[in-house]
Amino acid sequence: MRTAYNVETVRAAERELMARLPEGALMQRAAAGLAAACADLLGRVYGRRVVLLVGSGDNGGDALYAGARLARRSAGVTAVLLAPERAHSAGLAALRRAGGRAVGTDGAERLIEEADLLLDGIVGIGGKGGLRPDAARLAEVAERSRAAVVAVDLPSGVDADTGEVRGAAVRADLTVTFGTHKPGLLIDPAREYAGSVRLVDIGLKAVLPAEPELEALQHADVRQLLPVPSGESDKYRRGVVGIAAGSARYPGAAVLAVYGALRGGAGAVRYVGPAADAVIARFPETLVSDQGPKQAGRVQAWVVGPGAGGDASAVAEVLASDVPVLIDADGLRLADRDAVRARTAPTLMTPHAGEAAALLGVPREEVEGARLASVRELAGRYGATVLLKGSTTLVADAGGGAVRVNPTGTAWLATAGSGDVLSGLAGSLLASGLSALDAGSTAAYLHGLAGRFAADGAPVGAHDVAEAVPSAWRDVTDA
Repeated sequence: MRTAYNVETVRAAERELMARLPEGALMQRAAAGLAAACADLLGRVYGRRVVLLVGSGDNGGDALYAGARLARRSAGVTAVLLAPERAHSAGLAALRRAGGRAVGTDGAERLIEEADLLLDGIVGIGGKGGLRPDAARLAEVAERSRAAVVAVDLPSGVDADTGEVRGAAVRADLTVTFGTHKPGLLIDPAREYAGSVRLVDIGLKAVLPAEPELEALQHADVRQLLPVPSGESDKYRRGVVGIAAGSARYPGAAVLAVYGALRGGAGAVRYVGPAADAVIARFPETLVSDQGPKQAGRVQAWVVGPGAGGDASAVAEVLASDVPVLIDADGLRLADRDAVRARTAPTLMTPHAGEAAALLGVPREEVEGARLASVRELAGRYGATVLLKGSTTLVADAGGGAVRVNPTGTAWLATAGSGDVLSGLAGSLLASGLSALDAGSTAAYLHGLAGRFAADGAPVGAHDVAEAVPSAWRDVTDA
């Protein structure tokens, strides 16, 4: 499990650890890891031109000490001091002793343009808002340069706690972060600024609390969650998922939701809705009914909403059931909030940013720019687990706790019907007995992995993603 902690928690842990260590030891650990990462990126350190963009405080100190280590390996290291009077004095002295030099911002553009590597130590994890004008100007030059850009702990200008970017920020090729991931490194839009992320162990794990701010499942975590049938299993023991989806206008949504459900491990899929002919033609193993959700027969979970159009009655019937329910697409618009809040069985809502914005009554851009705050707000309002789809898929539980961030996926998943496949897949996992949080995050993981396998760098359709789910499942279980 990959975890991330907010700034307040990280700083408290650092203080506790520093109290146990000799003065400066923690910064030296960070600088050693940072210098090693830079050396790996450069390949050859001797004779390479390295420019440090140094602000005030410990973040700049990390950059200066790392620069000193590179200078001792015969790199030409120049520190550009954005606030010379507040630069980390001991780090600056170490750089100079190693043969590096320090200059002001005058003429810094040329240094940046000629550099092989830039080290961003402008602002630390406590920075809020975009960069100030002088720093923003250097960040713009850095983005245009040929140099590799390495961010110290976090790209300057992004919000460590929320992943928000409220102005100019550094775009890094590599971010070297210390002790633990910060939420902003895992959540868009900030994640796009971080590039690849390398975690350096400085000993924080022993003093961090058990519950993180964010957690990201890995193969081993997903493998433990996936349902595995036993020799005594039948279709009912494996779980039956009901799909109330589709309409005369959108029969394909029903077909794709059923496709996802069949790939999700449930023992059987019941379909209710006007697209029964299309579903049976594609998947004859589906159990169909034209009597509505109440009369469909036994299920262990429901998926409602994909392509439903204006059929509010099916949504209301499903919400009145006593089994776990997944609400997607049109179902999100048709679901009564009080009815959702009144449910005693688990509820999983799966909006994209536009649907989440409509439910919250805010512009879509606000949700996209503040994804973490938005998914938590929506989960609290509806008393439901919420899976917010998008470039960073987040899953927040109604009861609070760590938010799950999905590490798999590809931009090619932004295709019509992909979300319907995800809904069916997650609904099937709900029917097999997983909690809403586990079903949502496991489905997102498999769906993202299947998208990568199906695309392989080329456009795909939603049916290709569904077809690749077994390959993703095997990849996880065989790892």
